Amino acid sequence: MGKKSRVKTQKSGGGATSAVSPKDMMNIISELLQKCSSPAPAPGKEWEEYVQIRSLVERIRKKQKGLSVVFDGTREDFFPELMAWAAENGASTEGFEIANFPEEGFGLKATRDIKAEELFLWIPRNMLMTVESAKNSVLGLLYSQDRILQAMGNIALAFHLLCERADPNSFWLPYIKTLPSEYDTPLYFEEEEVHYLQSAQAINDVYSQYKNTARQYAYFYKVIQTHPNASKLPLKDGFTFDDYRWAVSSVMTRQNQIPTEDGNRVTLALIPLWDMCNHTNGLITTGYNLEDDRCECVALQDYKADEQIYIFYGTRSNAEFVIHNGFFFDNNSHDRVKIKLGVSKSERLYAMKAEVLARAGIPSSSIFALHCSEPPISAQLLAFLQVFCMSEDELKEYLVGEHAIDKIFTLGNAEFPVSWDNEIKLWTFLETRAALLLKTYKTTSEADRSLLEKPDLSFHFKIAIKLRLAEKEILEKVVACSQAKREYFQKKLEEGAPLPKYEESNISMLENSVSDSKLPIILGKLEEADEAGEQELKMPDALSKVNAGGDVLMNGDSKQLNGTNTE
Repeated sequence: MGKKSRVKTQKSGGGATSAVSPKDMMNIISELLQKCSSPAPAPGKEWEEYVQIRSLVERIRKKQKGLSVVFDGTREDFFPELMAWAAENGASTEGFEIANFPEEGFGLKATRDIKAEELFLWIPRNMLMTVESAKNSVLGLLYSQDRILQAMGNIALAFHLLCERADPNSFWLPYIKTLPSEYDTPLYFEEEEVHYLQSAQAINDVYSQYKNTARQYAYFYKVIQTHPNASKLPLKDGFTFDDYRWAVSSVMTRQNQIPTEDGNRVTLALIPLWDMCNHTNGLITTGYNLEDDRCECVALQDYKADEQIYIFYGTRSNAEFVIHNGFFFDNNSHDRVKIKLGVSKSERLYAMKAEVLARAGIPSSSIFALHCSEPPISAQLLAFLQVFCMSEDELKEYLVGEHAIDKIFTLGNAEFPVSWDNEIKLWTFLETRAALLLKTYKTTSEADRSLLEKPDLSFHFKIAIKLRLAEKEILEKVVACSQAKREYFQKKLEEGAPLPKYEESNISMLENSVSDSKLPIILGKLEEADEAGEQELKMPDALSKVNAGGDVLMNGDSKQLNGTNTE
């Protein structure tokens, strides 16, 4: 799925290019683990640490050259086997076929007309690779003893994938053979390509992704070589960094959560065939049917024969798409950048502001999002800024005033300003902050647009430049919007215009409105800028996340499906 698929067909290797003693390899692995487990570097030293970790990884990769598992043939050679396997095991295979598209690469193509909301694809549970199937596989013994595998389903799924790939009799081999041999996530970027992401907000997540993956690899290399319950795994003699990077990327770009068989919990899963669908804007159209125990997908729109069938991956930003899926989606209506804001505890009015925010259900310090859409800020961020910029008298009105409790519900509603002066202050503050963020970039938007016109740019260079350009365009839009808002409210103040009158009946309007800008903040969900980060599975102690997970697939009321990137 997606542009990340520029797959390179590897040629089989007969073995490592030079003999490497187990002791020498273990020494390098130990050095890597120690480096990756060290405290976070000082501000400004992140690139230096990344280069050092990458250097150790490249030493390991060089010594492991030729040891990775490869299949004879290309992905395309195995698609007929995948379709036959799917049909034999109860999946739908009529009405579509796998095809190669000029922009996205491999995806699903309609072979007949398909109507919007028509059920055209279903995959039964027995075909899915899940944490449960991992526990029941050759990995089970190690899983029962290793706290990391138990705590992080995505890592368990990655090792499940590696073990099944190494088994010539694996039930899932027809599926595994069709997975890309490489991906376009930043784990596969060259050092120079990663350098193009410096100063972009996404760079810290890129650093973390690489560091965490290297740390996990070093940890599990030691486990596989020394743990008694790892002796039967088909990985002991050939667990390479490239293998682990491939498995992590396969899971990261495809994993989703589905209900367990009893419906009481959720589990991570890889969903064959369905994960060939590419992304477009729209709505979630996939759910899990517990009665028939299968994943089901209805058409997002009408499709004519020979048209590509798309699904909607969810409301991911382009930073999340690049880091976790390996592609940049042009015209992403859900794109956004992060902004961290907080009330200083040393401020004289801190206690009053923190109390008003608490009553509104907002922390006094949080990460918010600046959106590419209009308006560029959410009701939650507007409410925070209103409180952040309140005077002492205004704070008293929201704490002990006659309508204090009811007025909390007006926070975040653009129709009920706190005061004209408050509006001027908050939009001035936001304009200044966005302008300062723009100054952190090393190139201008115009320079990035000129770079993108060069014909010889690699795919990775292109998405790196597109990502940092998209961030700047959002910030530029926020600056322009804030300036216009500031001037508008300044005019209102100078004209002596009356504030909109607050009436108790407005509460019902606020509660029943479908517009985000009118939702009472106390009833709304605090919006974090890094949604992928919210979905990350946390690794205890020294080890950390592999990647972002999806949301739950439920029958009838489907929730967001993230991370379904294939191709």
